[in-house]
Amino acid sequence: MTGDDVRMYGILPFTTRMTVVQLDSGGVWLHSPVRPTPERRRAVDQLGPVEHLVAPNKIHSLGITPWKALYPSATVWASPAFNKRHPDIAVDAALTNDVEAPWSGEIDHCVIDGHAVLDEVGFLHKPSKTVIITDFIQKHEAAGESWFWRGVKRMAGVLGKDGGVPVDIKLSVRDKTAMRRSMDTILGWDFDNLVIAHGHCLRGGAKEDVSRAFDWITGA
Repeated sequence: MTGDDVRMYGILPFTTRMTVVQLDSGGVWLHSPVRPTPERRRAVDQLGPVEHLVAPNKIHSLGITPWKALYPSATVWASPAFNKRHPDIAVDAALTNDVEAPWSGEIDHCVIDGHAVLDEVGFLHKPSKTVIITDFIQKHEAAGESWFWRGVKRMAGVLGKDGGVPVDIKLSVRDKTAMRRSMDTILGWDFDNLVIAHGHCLRGGAKEDVSRAFDWITGA
C-alpha cells in the first residue's frame, strides 16, 4: 500500500510503501506502517482487524504510534535497536533471530547483521513466496523525478528497476562475515517475489535479483 512521499535527511525524496498481510487468523500484519489516512484504514479494515505492527528497522517509525492508537490491542514488533532510537514508542517484542512470533508459521524473519547503523529485519511471506525488504534494496522510480535527483539516485545505485543496495549502506558494513551469514539465510528461503518499501517490486525472478543485489557481500 503506497504511503506519502517523504524526505530522507530532510532532503532526498523517497516514495514509501506499507506491506499488508492477511493472516490465517483473519487478522492483519502491517510492515513499515505509513500514515493511516481514512482511505488506507478502510482498505486495511476490509481485510480484518490489525493484530501486528512491525517496525523493520530503527528508521521506519512513522506509522507505528498512529496505527497503535487506532488498534490498541495490536502487538508492536520492532528491530533489535529500534527502542534505542525511539525510547518513547512502546514495543512489545524485539525481533531477534530466536524470537517466536504468533505469525512465524506464515512469515519467517531474519535480522540482517553486520551493518554499522541499520538494524534491518528481512521477512519471508511463505504462502506467496515473497521476500519483504525495507531499505537494503531500493529501486526508485525515475518518472517524475527531477534530473538532479535522478542523477543522485543513479550514483547511489538505487534508480529504476536495476537498483539494488544503496552505496551508503555498502560503505557502512562493519562485519562482512556476519552480513554474509544473514544473506545466506535469506537467499536460502524459498521465494520468487520481492516487495520493498522504496520503489519497484518484483513478481517472479526475485531470487536472482536479490542474489545479484548482494553479490558484493556473498561473493556469488
